[in-house]
Amino acid sequence: MLFRALKLFLFFMNQADLFGTLSSLFAAANKSAIFSRLSALILLLMCANLTVPAQTNVPLIVPEKKDSLLSNITDAPSNTVINNVGFTGPIRCLFLEPGNYYYVPRAKIKSRVKTIAIVNIAGYSAAMVGLYAAWYKDYPQGKFHFFNDNAEWKGIDKLGHTYSAYAESKASMELWRWTGIDRKKRILIGGFSGAIYQTTIEILDGFSKEWGWSWGDFGANIIGSSMLVAQEFAWNEQRIQYKWSFHRKTYKDPRLNARSDDIFGKSDPERFLKDYNGQTYWLSTTLKPFFPGSRIPAWLQVSVGTGIEGVFGARSNIAKDENGNVTFDASGVPRRRQWYLAPDVDLTKIKTKKIGIKLALTLLNIIKFPTPSLEYSRGKMSFNWFHF
Repeated sequence: MLFRALKLFLFFMNQADLFGTLSSLFAAANKSAIFSRLSALILLLMCANLTVPAQTNVPLIVPEKKDSLLSNITDAPSNTVINNVGFTGPIRCLFLEPGNYYYVPRAKIKSRVKTIAIVNIAGYSAAMVGLYAAWYKDYPQGKFHFFNDNAEWKGIDKLGHTYSAYAESKASMELWRWTGIDRKKRILIGGFSGAIYQTTIEILDGFSKEWGWSWGDFGANIIGSSMLVAQEFAWNEQRIQYKWSFHRKTYKDPRLNARSDDIFGKSDPERFLKDYNGQTYWLSTTLKPFFPGSRIPAWLQVSVGTGIEGVFGARSNIAKDENGNVTFDASGVPRRRQWYLAPDVDLTKIKTKKIGIKLALTLLNIIKFPTPSLEYSRGKMSFNWFHF
């Protein structure tokens, strides 16, 4: 599995100027969000290659444990025959969702742990090396210091940090779930991975004269990972899911388009990763678990989102050069917050017997499904036929 994933990764490196592309993507703000999107993509590619041998992918119905949120892992004795499938050694039953279990022989747990450890270490190391080469190496380093950026970008960058930590933690936790390790270990190791990954970036910022350690960013990272961990311990699932969507913004005023090209990039991939004005962050709630006796579809969610518009600078819409001369002035453009209400789809509720596909759907579920939405901004309500 790992060999195939690495071959795929090397193939794409040979087919494109990967590091040149990374350099252009890392050329402006929002590096933590960029890091999380790229690392999640690497994990998604690797997850698509995860498979479970037929004899270890047998559904197990445990009546007394069905829908139990506390006893999600159980051990069967040696020489057990369940559902006409025989096992010669101890078995661990891997919980995927209430009433859905899969066998993972203990002999395979150790090898899977090694595989996922390699995936995490190799992927994270490669991402950090690329981030340092493309972002930090050209800026002067100094003593560790602090920087207060809580008032920048109308706070949307803090939501980006929270989302990034949540998404990375979710991806890591699902990979550790596949190994069959103990539930508590899987939640803690995978669940706080995102905060750890993001905190490394904060440390690098702390030694860079261009930025500094941000307590606001650090707090947002902790909140993102804690949101995932708390729900796993409480409900054994993510009933409130953090999601993200993007639409490219264009303006009638050519100055605003030129400014966006300057600070957010010209290409679609750059805008996709860096344009705060086009990003929306969502909290999607699955209704069925809160109303188990209802006829509400298991996949249906209600989502509340927020974004910003008219933001063309960290603290104001005025830019100056090194000599203090004004090079851009859009102070007449209001910097606004937007709020949204929309339906959503929980991709994890799509039934499949393929573990790799289930993992891929779980990772893709961090992206908001395109739907109509109600919008509140500028003091009034409006309707969007299609929101992404």
